[in-house]
Formats: sequence, structure tokens, C-alpha cells
Amino acid sequence: MRERVKQPLYIPQGLKTRVEIFDGYAKEELIKTFIITLVAGGIDLILYLAIGNTVFSVVFILVVIAGSVMMLTKDNTNISVVDQVGFMIKFAKSQKKYKYKYLDEWK
Repeated sequence: MRERVKQPLYIPQGLKTRVEIFDGYAKEELIKTFIITLVAGGIDLILYLAIGNTVFSVVFILVVIAGSVMMLTKDNTNISVVDQVGFMIKFAKSQKKYKYKYLDEWK
């Protein structure tokens, strides 16, 4: 009978399954950033027409773009800030109290 040699299980980590623009930021995140920028651009236009401050409008749109890129970029565990907030909201909505009735099983 042949004796099997136990070999450690090799689990590769850090494999990229999609083409990324830079680490953690791919086409999907770019599209989301573009949509956020369009919505923020509309809000920025309304604010500019109401306030009339050019510097505020430029800084506002730049902060929105930079913030959306930072929040959508995934780390080495493939989770972004937006994903983490979504997980926290899902957990907050989930059931946390389980009411059991005691039954005597050994009757």
C-alpha cells in the first residue's frame, strides 16, 4: 500500500480577475465615479446659480470626484468603503434576537 505524502494546500492570494486602472480601481468603479460626478455636477450647478461663488463650485466638484475615487477603491481584501458601509447597514437590519421556547425533549 502506498503511503500518501501530505502536502500543504496552496491557496493563491491577490489574484486580479479584472483589468484595473490602478490598484483596486477598475472600469466598474470608474463608471460609478462618473455617475456620482454627473449628479454632483448638477447639484454644483444649482449651488453656483444660487450662490455665484466660482471657487466654492470648483472645490466642491473636485472634492466630490476625489472622495468618490477614495471611497470606491478596493483594498487588498477586495472591499471598498462603500462595500463596508453596505455590510454594516445590512447587519443593522438583520435579526439579532432569537426567541426560543424550551421543550423537554426527553419525555
